[in-house]
Amino acid sequence: MDIMNIIAKQLSDPRVYQQLSTNAGTKPQQAQQVTQTALPMLLKALQQNASSPEGAQSLQNALQQHQNDPVSDLLGFFKNVDTSDGSKILQHIFAGQQENVQTDLANKVGLQNNQVSNLLVQLAPLVLGMLGNQQQAQGNQGTVNDLLSQVMGMIGNQPQQQSNQFGIMGLILGFLKKFLAK
Repeated sequence: MDIMNIIAKQLSDPRVYQQLSTNAGTKPQQAQQVTQTALPMLLKALQQNASSPEGAQSLQNALQQHQNDPVSDLLGFFKNVDTSDGSKILQHIFAGQQENVQTDLANKVGLQNNQVSNLLVQLAPLVLGMLGNQQQAQGNQGTVNDLLSQVMGMIGNQPQQQSNQFGIMGLILGFLKKFLAK
C-alpha cells in the first residue's frame, strides 16, 4: 500500500481530527472540514510553485528534508508536529498571500483566522512529509512535477466514498486563482 492510501485511510479516523482540533482550538468537525479543503489546496499551490525551475529545485530540497517524516502514523505525527516548520512552509508556498488565503478559508468554513492558521501550520509539514515519503518509496525517480501530477491525479480519482474528503477541487482552484495568480 502506498503512502497516499495509508494517509487517506487514516483521515477517516476521528482521533486524527480530535488531535488536530486540540492543537488548533477548534471542534473536530471543523478541523476535518479545513483539512479536506487545505490538503488539495496545498498540493495545488506546491504544483504551481514547482512550475519554475527554481521552485521545483526548492521543493525537491524540501522533500529530501521531509522524506523520513513519520506520516504513516498521523495521530503520532500531529502529536509532535513542528508548527514553526509549518509556518515557514506556508510562507514559502503562498509567497506573501498566506494571510489572504487564511482569511478566505476562515470565512468559507466559519472559523477565525488564527484557528485556520493553527490548522494549516500542522497540515503543511504533513503535505511535505507525504510527498517526501512518496518520492522515496518510488526510488526518487521522476521530477517533482511528475510526483505532484501523480498525487493530484490520485486525489482527483478518489472513490465516491472519499468524495467529501477530496472532491472540492473547484473551491481550491478558485482560492489559488484569486491569491496566487497575482
